[in-house]
Amino acid sequence: MPELKVAIDPTYEPFTFKTSDGKPTGFDVDIAEALCNQIKRKCVYVEQLWDSMIPGLQAKKYDVIISSMSITDERKKVIDFTDKYYNTPSRIVVKADTAFTDLPSLKGKKIGVLKGSTQEKYAMGELKPAGVVVTPYEAQDQVYLDIKSGRLDGTVADAVEVTGGFLSKPEGQGYGFVGPVLNDVKYFGYGAGVALRQGEDGLKTELNDAIKAIRANGVYDTVAKKYFNFDVYGQ
Repeated sequence: MPELKVAIDPTYEPFTFKTSDGKPTGFDVDIAEALCNQIKRKCVYVEQLWDSMIPGLQAKKYDVIISSMSITDERKKVIDFTDKYYNTPSRIVVKADTAFTDLPSLKGKKIGVLKGSTQEKYAMGELKPAGVVVTPYEAQDQVYLDIKSGRLDGTVADAVEVTGGFLSKPEGQGYGFVGPVLNDVKYFGYGAGVALRQGEDGLKTELNDAIKAIRANGVYDTVAKKYFNFDVYGQ
């Protein structure tokens, strides 16, 4: 079976992370496996820091990115995407007792974000002008370590990821969401898709057909139910 080299950033629970023995797992990985089965290819995973995901794709280090990458107009200038395979909003997370009225009420707070992410774009565009100190990190799990150690006051993150990776864990006790659900397409795009190089139209068609097929045959729902108790495919 021909290989499909799939880039992942395994610091993003429950979408992409590692089991205790170091095996890639999560919703993205299970979806990648389902798509590879559908197109008769063998998924081979290449770990990549988030910020260098797109350069690595352009340099042909791998064929696709299946790692919760949002389809945005800005990214579409340099790479291509399949249709979405899920769509969840982002949220601001700070200490639960924070007096929040509007974004300027977070002035002086230190917020960590994933470098190169849609959440970084939002934080730089909306929070920084309101006086929030925004610090980009190489990996989302490092953000949680720095919140835990008191270096950061919070984060802007995918609502599902931050629930699975932080809020539902002991270190996330006393933290919660503030402000509205964040889904402005200007920052957050149109849901997560499989990213591929421009001009790979054959592969794109195959993957779009595979997404439709797993949505129709029940495989998608089986995978989703393993991780979520709501419709992660979204609007």
